[in-house]
Amino acid sequence: MASKVKSICEEKVVPVIEEMGYEVVDIEYAKKSDGMNLIFYIDKDEGVKIEDCEKVSRAIDGLLEELNPTDDSPYILSVSSPGLDRPLKTERDFKRNLDKEIEVTLFAKIDGCKMYTGLLKSYNEQNIEIEINGQSMIIEKSKIAHIVPVIKF
Repeated sequence: MASKVKSICEEKVVPVIEEMGYEVVDIEYAKKSDGMNLIFYIDKDEGVKIEDCEKVSRAIDGLLEELNPTDDSPYILSVSSPGLDRPLKTERDFKRNLDKEIEVTLFAKIDGCKMYTGLLKSYNEQNIEIEINGQSMIIEKSKIAHIVPVIKF
């Protein structure tokens, strides 16, 4: 059911949000403590404010009612910013984090280590290259469980 809901939303709702000038970073349809939630994570170059989330929510609420992606199952609609520390998933995420420090968590250890922190030097569909203490390391994306930017305050 979750994949069906997500598929309908990607096909019919995402274009509406993109026409408004936002990037849809992720869509989540999952059970939370308050029931089923349909969450759209949006972003834009200047960052996302609460007003942006409200604007998008109002714009897609009626469309979702028409589409009925959950086949009348109740859900809570949320539109949210993915946050500063969100995982790198999209081309835009990787581009924005070039030459910045990232943390890479692997599914299995490489050279006895499962987590690496370094500067993102390059990326393509298959690999990323990070620099750790002046040394280059290439990691296949298929071996990566999680990539997040390192946030320093």
